[in-house]
Amino acid sequence: MIDVAGLIFEYPGHRALDGIDLHMAAGSVTALVGPNGAGKSTLLRCLAGLEHPAAGQIVVHGVDVLQAPREVHRHVGYLSDFFGLYERLTVAQGLEYAARAMGLAPHVAQTRVAQVAQQLDLQALLQRLPSQLSRGQRQRLAIGQAIVHQPAVLLLDEPASGLDPEARASLAQLMRQLQAQGMTLIVSSHILSELDEYCTHILALRAGRIENHGPLHTTRAHPEADEQQLFALELAAPLTAQWLDCLQGLEIQSQPPHAPVLLWLPTAAEQRAALVAHWVQQGVPLASLVPQRESLQQRYQRTVEGPSAHA
Repeated sequence: MIDVAGLIFEYPGHRALDGIDLHMAAGSVTALVGPNGAGKSTLLRCLAGLEHPAAGQIVVHGVDVLQAPREVHRHVGYLSDFFGLYERLTVAQGLEYAARAMGLAPHVAQTRVAQVAQQLDLQALLQRLPSQLSRGQRQRLAIGQAIVHQPAVLLLDEPASGLDPEARASLAQLMRQLQAQGMTLIVSSHILSELDEYCTHILALRAGRIENHGPLHTTRAHPEADEQQLFALELAAPLTAQWLDCLQGLEIQSQPPHAPVLLWLPTAAEQRAALVAHWVQQGVPLASLVPQRESLQQRYQRTVEGPSAHA
């Protein structure tokens, strides 16, 4: 769905993107994360055909973005961090204008306005002006304008910024709905806990380079084992140094003062069974062992800790 090769983008005296290579599959929802100045917004603008890089190739939905930026706009929805609305157009007019601007016929545009209004809970606001909307309602209108033409790819830059908890929950639900419809999403945000609710992949940038890109798996390859899986080890009593010695040789993902402990164990059931038997024999008060999905925060933390912590 999205293929990028050798992408370089430079501002005067600063290289914002430095040799980006990546592939994103159709239907994936990618969390675009990294510190301020990492190149996240620049990458989104390049993918949307709004910036012309110094070098590289970008193909979105089979369209070469650099060769046909106008064409790619028909397949991409884009919402910037600081977006603007047509203040003299009502909600209905703004949605219809966005649809017509993307080439939808008048009758199709009107149908899409009704569908998007229902999807984003804007039916009661269709005759209001943007100045009469709350921050969350304005955000929903902006997202509606980005998806009204039914793009294959949706690029969102800090979409939850300034939203209250209820509006953020609604946004997460919308992201899941769009993915279920087959849309490919890239969402940039500093709020990793919210991205974790619906993202399937992580793309971590730092200083214009990719630090980590891949699926948020419950399993991973390991140099000394065929495959490992993340588990939560729940103990019937607080973890002690004696019991911690029993876990030597295993990578502990997190070790809070009290159970559960997150750690990587062999995927093979017989290997795990041998470990559990050893722990019980050593007196470890094992209450449960439950497979876990590595969270976005955990995956990003391993990225920050350095190459040795990478999956």
